[in-house]
Amino acid sequence: MAKPHLVRPDDERRMTVMEHLEELRRVLIISLIAWAVATVLAFLVSGWILQLLLVPIKQVIHNQPLYFTRPVEKFLLYFKIGLVGGLILAAPVIFWQVWGFVAPGLRRNERRFAVGFVASACLLFILGIFFAFFALPIALRFLIGFGTSDIKYLPLATSYINFALLLIAIFGITFELPLAMTMLGLVGIVTPAFLNRNRFKFWLGIFVGANFVTPGADPFTPLLLTVPLILLFEASIQVIRALRR
Repeated sequence: MAKPHLVRPDDERRMTVMEHLEELRRVLIISLIAWAVATVLAFLVSGWILQLLLVPIKQVIHNQPLYFTRPVEKFLLYFKIGLVGGLILAAPVIFWQVWGFVAPGLRRNERRFAVGFVASACLLFILGIFFAFFALPIALRFLIGFGTSDIKYLPLATSYINFALLLIAIFGITFELPLAMTMLGLVGIVTPAFLNRNRFKFWLGIFVGANFVTPGADPFTPLLLTVPLILLFEASIQVIRALRR
């Protein structure tokens, strides 16, 4: 009598893993294509985006011009702005792809939050960008005005834009914290009771993380990031509690 075939369950599990990898590849390809198209569009309006990015520094240096030191530097500056602007424009597509990747792991009644997930992700990302523009002048005033008057600040365009884009990206990404927590709450990894019990540990982790990711050595920028993240953390506990009902 032929022996029973015992390999099939492992084969099925391996096929499931391969299907997930294939889906991940599809998500990455679509996201990269969306980013590339959005980058072209953002590059076309990069001059307007540059003027917007210069608003915080102009408030601090009183409308002085910014300088670049190499002929190619200005083009690279516009290209870099196009890349970051393209990422922001492509964010809805990227968030939708991320939802499509994680949705199979959710229950049917949880998948109906798809539109809310994408809308919340975009809203939080935009909120983080706006808050970065609020934090930029405060950080710049401290960093530029620190020390004696014998040392003058030379506003180089590349250095400032790099600092501004990094701060905007950090604020935009970290403001997705409540959405990530809500997803963990939906799948049962965290509960409102657990978050309440460990509230101060999470607050400390947010503060340490804010000091780690923010550029510059000033004490105000991490604090400006910590306060809204703690408020969003507290709000996410209430959202998780409401959704789990």
